[in-house]
Amino acid sequence: MLQAALRPPSKPLATHQNPLTKAHSDRRSPASPVDDRQQADLGDYLVVSPYNTLPHLLDLRALEESQRLLAKSLTVLQSVREDYATAPYSQSFNWDAVLDRLKSLLELSQYQWKRQHFYIVVFRSQVPPTTDRTHLGALDQKSHVEATKSGGLLKYWFGLPDENGRNVATCIWRNFADARPASVGPGHRDAMRATINMYTEWKLERLRFEIDDGARAWSITPWEQMTDPDGS
Repeated sequence: MLQAALRPPSKPLATHQNPLTKAHSDRRSPASPVDDRQQADLGDYLVVSPYNTLPHLLDLRALEESQRLLAKSLTVLQSVREDYATAPYSQSFNWDAVLDRLKSLLELSQYQWKRQHFYIVVFRSQVPPTTDRTHLGALDQKSHVEATKSGGLLKYWFGLPDENGRNVATCIWRNFADARPASVGPGHRDAMRATINMYTEWKLERLRFEIDDGARAWSITPWEQMTDPDGS
């Protein structure tokens, strides 16, 4: 997904009528109430992005228990500073709140969390005021459906552009192997062509999100390719 300042998505076709929240994007007013835990009880599917129609929902049945718990915890992810488009990624979101939510779910489920890591992609961008954001929005939704089919996209979040047209979008993946095929589909190829033609500048960051035993601590560091065959 190459999101950088979109209109709200189209009216949901099915599944539920829950409002979108700041935990999936920054399009709502900061004064709007946020209760992301209401969105975590959707049976086998979970809203993990600003898009809440069925093709965009995460199928929890495809995940291991630890991944399901983290995906549910990430429904509370929010930006914590207005300059998130340019600020350090690890300082731009409420990671401690995500871990608190995870620890609560671990206690409820009696699941023993072991240290593990996840793969993060950060897309920083700048678009000129004349950019056709409707077209970018359509491309973003198409590429998000492709990414969702991988089964390993645990979270997709994007913000609003600042006064200079800068923005950030981020994907949190189960592992690197899931992200690779999702980045080569026709929707992503179209989005990449749009990036070249419509963006003033853009930059990708690849990060490692590690959560310690018992979810006692977390770290976000630059991604270094692992030696495992699946790239995880």
